[in-house]
Amino acid sequence: MLLKTFRWAFAVTALGLAAGVLYDGWTALGIVAILSVLEISLSFDNAVINAGILKKMNAFWQRIFLTVGIVIAVFGMRLVFPVVIVAISARLSPWNAVHLALTDKDRYQELVTDAHPSIAAFGGMFLMMIFLDFVFEDREIKWLGRLERPLAKLGRVDMLSVCIALIALLVSATVFGAHAHQHGGTHADKAQTVLLAGIAGLITYMVVGGLSGFFEQRLEDEEEREQEAEQEAERSGRAGSPVKLAGKAAFFMFLYLEVLDASFSFDGVIGAFAITNDIVLMALGLGIGAMYVRSLTVYLVRQGTLDDYVYLEHGAHYAIGALSVILLVTIQYEINEIITGLVGVVLIGASFWSSVRRNRALRTGS
Repeated sequence: MLLKTFRWAFAVTALGLAAGVLYDGWTALGIVAILSVLEISLSFDNAVINAGILKKMNAFWQRIFLTVGIVIAVFGMRLVFPVVIVAISARLSPWNAVHLALTDKDRYQELVTDAHPSIAAFGGMFLMMIFLDFVFEDREIKWLGRLERPLAKLGRVDMLSVCIALIALLVSATVFGAHAHQHGGTHADKAQTVLLAGIAGLITYMVVGGLSGFFEQRLEDEEEREQEAEQEAERSGRAGSPVKLAGKAAFFMFLYLEVLDASFSFDGVIGAFAITNDIVLMALGLGIGAMYVRSLTVYLVRQGTLDDYVYLEHGAHYAIGALSVILLVTIQYEINEIITGLVGVVLIGASFWSSVRRNRALRTGS
């Protein structure tokens, strides 16, 4: 099962490392390997969250996620996205941006860094809404009960998550603008850009999430009927199968997953510039990492890991909350990528250990 699920990731790894050696020798192989590890460590929480969504979709859309989705993830976010950012911020054509990336790598890195506040605001707001909507929902299973119970009560207030996210955005933009003004820098006007990018992230979350939720809701009656049919089948000795999202519902869920992956990839793309400013090596390394994250998502779904380790989803959402705050802080202040990666690993590791202890306690109690 493990080899079958990760076979494409292993194949992409071999091809990516070989391409790195052919492109720039053995040093490039090391850089590509480091970037791959960076992407996996920063995006492990992404795999857990994706698995929670992907398990609702049928086998066809799971295959689309692993094929078409990986093309979007690798070429769209890890290769095209940095070039588009440079083209927009420097007002260049895409072809000139590619030429700049290949011929003047330092200038290319500088332009991407200048665009970081807008990128961080968009991604930070999108991820913060995911976290807030999770912690404000009253769930039967609670990991940190003393914290989650009062938050669930607060969640009864309409639009509270939107209000908190907007307050966080206003604080970030105000601090950024005030700091730029004090230093008389050219970034003073970018406080407005940060606000617009953050609001765009909020709107994207609400539109894509709202559409997927709308079509999912429309299928609830059908799912209930199917469950009744399953129960009838079980009583008569026939095997039933669970309903999986298909059609429009699955399409918008897939779209939601792609936007989610894009938001998670922001810190990886920006962090990669601390290792190299060569877009070819960056695309190879981050692409390999993205393939492992996708394969890990499918593996978690097929193994039923989220059902066996019930706190993993909680840990991943707390990691998302931490990452959203880190992104908003990096609008003004630099934070080492190692810290970003460790926060997610620690939170997910803690939730996994709590799940193991819970399972042991249940077995002992029974």
